Amino acid sequence: MGKSKRNSPKPGGNRAQRLAERKAALEQAAQVVTRPFEGLAAECDLVALREFVPSATATLKLAPEVAAERSVVLATVLPGAVAALVRAGDQPTGYVATQVQFQGDDPAADLAAAILWTQSAEPGDSLTSVESVAGGPRLADVIDPGAALDLVVHQDFDWWVPEGVTPDPQVAATIEQAKQAIMPSARLELGVDSVGAAWWVDAGEKAHVRWVRPENEDDLMLALARLHASGGLHMGEGSRFAGSFRTHGLLVPVFDLDPERHPSEWTAPAAEFGARLLAALGTDAPLTSEERRSRDGLRSRQVTLR
Repeated sequence: MGKSKRNSPKPGGNRAQRLAERKAALEQAAQVVTRPFEGLAAECDLVALREFVPSATATLKLAPEVAAERSVVLATVLPGAVAALVRAGDQPTGYVATQVQFQGDDPAADLAAAILWTQSAEPGDSLTSVESVAGGPRLADVIDPGAALDLVVHQDFDWWVPEGVTPDPQVAATIEQAKQAIMPSARLELGVDSVGAAWWVDAGEKAHVRWVRPENEDDLMLALARLHASGGLHMGEGSRFAGSFRTHGLLVPVFDLDPERHPSEWTAPAAEFGARLLAALGTDAPLTSEERRSRDGLRSRQVTLR
């Protein structure tokens, strides 16, 4: 007996189209790298720069294999949201951006391709988008994977224009417009024993700390649940745990803060919270019923960005 054709999609039919679209979506999802910066000492800061830090720069420590002709500066965003540019001067400098107009499936491969482009591009050139090659260099191949970022946090975009250069009126207007929209930000320096990257931002009515953590998401969620159940999920007076979001394979706890206090005033409370969190991460006992309720509540408030 021949096989029934009842379940075979008719070519050109709606069901065949839906199956083709679903297959394409699954193939696209399979290409997306869940944790693109894993293994890099700067992973947490790279995620922060890509997702929510408005204006910051850091000169990259390139790998010896790159045989760099010029230095490269990592930036949050460049004029026109381009992927990279080469600034002219006595010593041309490459700039690569974490926040770009066109997003690829693997940000680490895109950044690597942009860095390599800066080494051969002409001064004054810019790269609108990156076309990284599957199986090609990734960020760990072109920078020192063990190097942290020596960040400079800016409260404007004046660094878009080289020192001593007067921008034309259109560029000056763009910089001023960007400056008006920027939210004051700072990285909390919590000491050599701190884990992850804690970033403060003044959002107007409230200030926030977004703490990008490198731990396994499930382990971190359990630790947060333990602290919540014990009343330790806070950064002291004037703070409130607001929730968490997932991005680039990491979990980012978020705290609402009193905006009247200077970011440096949150350094000690944040360090104390960090110590409590590490202790909770080291606890191996099963969750209590109260801790399980806390975990379920925290998960219900969790948002996934990408």
